[in-house]
Amino acid sequence: MNWFTRVRNSLPFAAKKDTPDNLWAKCPNCNEMLFTREYEDNMSVCPRCDHHGRISADERLRLLMDAGFDLLEELDVREDPLKFRDQKKYTDRIKAARAKSPHKDAFQVASGSIDGRPAVVGVQDFTFMGGSMGMAVGTAFCQGAERALSRKCGYIVVTAAGGARMQEGILSLMQMPKATVMTRRLKEAGLPFIVLLTDPTTGGVTASYAMLGDVHVAEPGALIGFAGQRVIQDTIREKLPEGFQRAEYLHKHGMVDMVVHRHKMRDTLATLLDYLAPRKAA
Repeated sequence: MNWFTRVRNSLPFAAKKDTPDNLWAKCPNCNEMLFTREYEDNMSVCPRCDHHGRISADERLRLLMDAGFDLLEELDVREDPLKFRDQKKYTDRIKAARAKSPHKDAFQVASGSIDGRPAVVGVQDFTFMGGSMGMAVGTAFCQGAERALSRKCGYIVVTAAGGARMQEGILSLMQMPKATVMTRRLKEAGLPFIVLLTDPTTGGVTASYAMLGDVHVAEPGALIGFAGQRVIQDTIREKLPEGFQRAEYLHKHGMVDMVVHRHKMRDTLATLLDYLAPRKAA
């Protein structure tokens, strides 16, 4: 034992305190290190560069809806109908995803209100297998539409997905026309169907209900498209314009009606519900 170690051990130094692993969060856009508490209190929006981070379905519902909303029970669907296996079994992938989530799949539906306006809200969670659309997601989407029809209120869907769930093959693609039929039923009933596009919204989700809303709202900087940019660029053999497939680009070219900051999203949706489904006069 050297002299420094002896002296150090004999002095009344305070014990080293353990630092929580989640004390800091790194912004994926500007790479700034942020206090996790500060980041979460700001709705997961970077206070430095205003980048809108991805949030869970539960957090999204908490931010958008009035307190006391009811979370609809997740309906059971047949799992692994094709007995699919790639590098691992599909059932193992589902188990791994559920171990990280409080829910059984990637789409949650809540019934309640937004600033006093009756509404049903469905949210896709990108953290659950990339928000991919399989039979469970299609069933939950339709369940939300049915609840909106029974309550005679607006249906708001928050999209975040990498597309169809490849492990369910054609059964996942069948969810596209299935969801499209429900949007038609809402339209025939005169009920608003509002889509909030968040980062990322791609693939079969974009090709179906994500682009069938009465109004399309997007968060700033959200990636929105069908095929990936590299696929498109290699196909047309041209360099894509700056900001291609981002919310602001789609808004400029008429595919998105408005780009709204997360801090203003709740008020904006309440206003849209007033416009599209005004409350009855007392």
